[in-house]
Amino acid sequence: MELSPEDALRINVLLASQLEAVRIDESSMTVHALSGRGEARVKLNPNCRDEAYLRTVREALSSHVLGSPGGYPVYLKRWTRMGQARDEILESLLLLGEPEAVAAVVNASGLTDEIARRAWWTLQSAENARCMLRQQPVVEGDMGAVLAEFLVEFLPFEHEPADMIESVRLVLQAGLISDATRAQLWERGRSRNAYYVGFLRALPDELPDTVAAHPAHEEVSRKLAALTQVGDPHASQFCRLLSAPGQTFLATVRRVLEKPSNQDVVVSLLHAISDYFEAVAPAGARSDDIGEILGKADALERCEADNGFQRLVELLPGHSTMVRAMLAMSMLDEPVVNPIFSRTDAVGSVMRKKLKPVSDPLLGLVDILTS
Repeated sequence: MELSPEDALRINVLLASQLEAVRIDESSMTVHALSGRGEARVKLNPNCRDEAYLRTVREALSSHVLGSPGGYPVYLKRWTRMGQARDEILESLLLLGEPEAVAAVVNASGLTDEIARRAWWTLQSAENARCMLRQQPVVEGDMGAVLAEFLVEFLPFEHEPADMIESVRLVLQAGLISDATRAQLWERGRSRNAYYVGFLRALPDELPDTVAAHPAHEEVSRKLAALTQVGDPHASQFCRLLSAPGQTFLATVRRVLEKPSNQDVVVSLLHAISDYFEAVAPAGARSDDIGEILGKADALERCEADNGFQRLVELLPGHSTMVRAMLAMSMLDEPVVNPIFSRTDAVGSVMRKKLKPVSDPLLGLVDILTS
């Protein structure tokens, strides 16, 4: 199969210039090219079925750019999303007019702000925007705010809670959106609490709608001042929990846990809790049995955890129950729901009912730390 003479001529002329990216509009059978001088396009004149002709066009582009007449290996979808593309060929991949090649570029670890600009011109999608905002050079460059604006505008059309959580988490990175936009996202969380999980993951200590500090915060801070001044992680974490931001974190956890929409929300919430307590989490103490976790926290003196928790109980005997609750929460992560989610794919109210053996004790821990 060969290109029609007129298309072969115009595409060769196009490729002879210094191109930055190429995309193909399959519906209108048009090749668009981006260069430093602007955009150019070639209206295709197929001499066979459109699908076969587009394959021939892509083979011609691949032969010129990569020296590979077979075209880009689109069947390697999983590989392209693992960030395995070599940094030195990223610019070339954007000249193939192949969406899978663009996926390889946006997932590459060597992505730069300039290459992100070209990739975004080639194929704009929420998934591509999320991939690029995971790269710090893009976040800090000109494209960061552009991609964040797109994700914010696209959020109302997202259907999967996991995508909502990740989009919110990514746009909340420093300098990408305004305070007003951040407030609007938080407000939307009242009807879609998956948004709150994104906030918990991105800004655990800077959540909106701050609640009051725990009544014991001032007393505890005073008694633990000597430890917090030398950076003791257990004392610092306990004071953090009782502060206004810490109580806001716990209140937001309760909001989400009372009505999660699906399993992705629950798992991501547990990841947020795990990240929050990471500094004091006992090594190897996480378990898939909520009863075992609560038992270890109740038997603090016999627990294999770092004696930092025991030191807190000795210094704060009147708050030992709260210290034990902090220990229990530090041992929580995704494994605790695996026994439930491995046996069901339920969502909504059915999932929440099946989740009660885990969610009720967790809500109890939150109540202990906020009452």
